[in-house]
Amino acid sequence: MDNRRACRSVAVGGTRIGPDHPVSVQSMLNTPAHDIPAGVAQARRLEAAGCDILRAAVPDKEAVPLIAALKEAVSLPIVADIHFDYRLALEAAAAGADKIRINPGNIGAADRVKAVADACRLRNIPIRIGVNSGSLEPEILAKYGHPTAEAMRDSALYHASVLEKADFHDIVLSIKSSDVPTMVRAYELTAAACDYPLHLGVTEAGTERMGLIKSCAGIGALLLHGIGDTIRISLTADPEREVEAGLDLLEGLGLRADRARLVSCPTCGRTAIDLIGIASQVEERLKTVKKPITVAVMGCIVNGPGEAREADVGLAGGKGKAVLFRKGEVIRTVPEESAVEELMKEIAAL
Repeated sequence: MDNRRACRSVAVGGTRIGPDHPVSVQSMLNTPAHDIPAGVAQARRLEAAGCDILRAAVPDKEAVPLIAALKEAVSLPIVADIHFDYRLALEAAAAGADKIRINPGNIGAADRVKAVADACRLRNIPIRIGVNSGSLEPEILAKYGHPTAEAMRDSALYHASVLEKADFHDIVLSIKSSDVPTMVRAYELTAAACDYPLHLGVTEAGTERMGLIKSCAGIGALLLHGIGDTIRISLTADPEREVEAGLDLLEGLGLRADRARLVSCPTCGRTAIDLIGIASQVEERLKTVKKPITVAVMGCIVNGPGEAREADVGLAGGKGKAVLFRKGEVIRTVPEESAVEELMKEIAAL
């Protein structure tokens, strides 16, 4: 996609965020902050799932050692999530955090914000300012009456200005709402008003079913218009599902060129094989295929190869059998029970 919004670029450990770099997928540990073995184990699973950047809550001093443990265990950039106590941000930075997530408004006076900015500047650590509809300043709420998109923009820009006054500019902004239209509009307004990279998300999106729908609607709408440099699909679910969903969204939008893409038909009365089961098997097997290819699973030989002629490889079902094809050209017929394995052989040969 060549319409990415022009903005600054920041380094989060070995991962860069900005228009000249791939949109990154983030998630957050949901293990107890003091249970370091559980946090490390989950971080390793998230890294294996394809997570690009990992955030961890640091609610108190006793949770700070988690940062160093994560840095030792995985190669992912680690973001320390800080609220209220600026000293925790200082300790997390010293412990090796690659990014600090704060809301400058809840960590105290300007000298405390400056202390965090100075510590991060010293170590080349960016700061993400997190604004959501439930954390707006009273004066901003008084101006707009309720958490409008304009109110969220103003809050984000105000907090950025606090860091700017401390001569700090390695900033990432997030402006989240649980209301999708408000979230989309808030990011559009903020994107037009500054040149900081943006972290996209729908906050409190819900359980896996509705959370996926709301997140993909909001995040996808913005990414299609070139807005957004890093994303998190927030779900009341296992964080691994957030990573899978984020990667799937980017692949569906054509923003990840390192994964196989599956296309499959919705089935109809002509379908004579277990297309749903076969498509599910192929989808699972493709998770480990790191090739920029399109794979088709179609339900009928009559239309399958033609409708999916742009696919690099695919299968189309018949009664108890399937044809394999490349770029719309049939290459051979195989029994239904071996169709998935034969398709995977063709994929491996590409």
